[in-house]
Amino acid sequence: MTQDPRWTSADSLLRPELRAGRLSAALIGISTFQSSLTPRSGTSTPAAIRTALERFATFSWQDEVDLAELVDVVDYGDVHEPDAADGKIHVREHMARIDAACGLLIALGGDNSMTFPAMSALAGDALGRWGLITLDAHLDLREGESNGSPVRQLLEAGLDGNHVAQLGLADFSNSASYALEARKAGITIVPRFEMRNQPIDVAVARALEVAGEGDRPIYVDIDFDVADRASVPACPAAAPGGLSADDVRRAARLLARDPRVRAIDLTEIDVERDTDDQRTVRLAALVVLEVLAGFVGRAR
Repeated sequence: MTQDPRWTSADSLLRPELRAGRLSAALIGISTFQSSLTPRSGTSTPAAIRTALERFATFSWQDEVDLAELVDVVDYGDVHEPDAADGKIHVREHMARIDAACGLLIALGGDNSMTFPAMSALAGDALGRWGLITLDAHLDLREGESNGSPVRQLLEAGLDGNHVAQLGLADFSNSASYALEARKAGITIVPRFEMRNQPIDVAVARALEVAGEGDRPIYVDIDFDVADRASVPACPAAAPGGLSADDVRRAARLLARDPRVRAIDLTEIDVERDTDDQRTVRLAALVVLEVLAGFVGRAR
């Protein structure tokens, strides 16, 4: 990229440590891939997203703010071998390094299997008092341990299904059996067809009400296969007809603006499947910036 002292690149937001007196978010990479239901490469998506931030600036027209003046992103690096037999321990130990002064965690996957160890590590023994919001084409209630099972694993570990909201569930991407199981667990489901004729703001507000009832802390999982496949070719399970890239970005900003949201993860991008123009990875970098804009907006 051409260097211009008057054009602040978004990768400048990443910092190795906290600075006193600054609003701070934390960034961590959890590059899981080995248990994926769809074989994929081990190329690091977190590294690709960090690199893609260089292509974008820190100024937001929507809010008339420059993120560079308002927030630091403390980069805690990537978890070592999160797919190993003791990978969950690696995730927990790595996340224990995050300073409590960081008001929001942004976790970059990896496939969706990283959501279970990340949320479990963050919530600890209080998992039953947290809420979960997913933007996902799938319920993620499959048996076993894979990128198709994080919601099941969280429920089995003590998460209350009455405080789980799942947005963007796609037709012909889930089974009747798992749909019935989700309803029995008390999960609030907002399928894709219900979202077509209403602003994304409506679905997000409903999800926040469910997941955050009683002022619960909320974990948000953004699985990029919720988006239309034309926007996210690097997502193995994405299908035509998903959310627009703009809706995904809008949802991320709205969710991050709510102070009950403690963490947002970005999952299901295989860098090796992306197009030459890197449209999936670039969308992920923009979602990171939307999250930061929402986070900054909490104080405005």
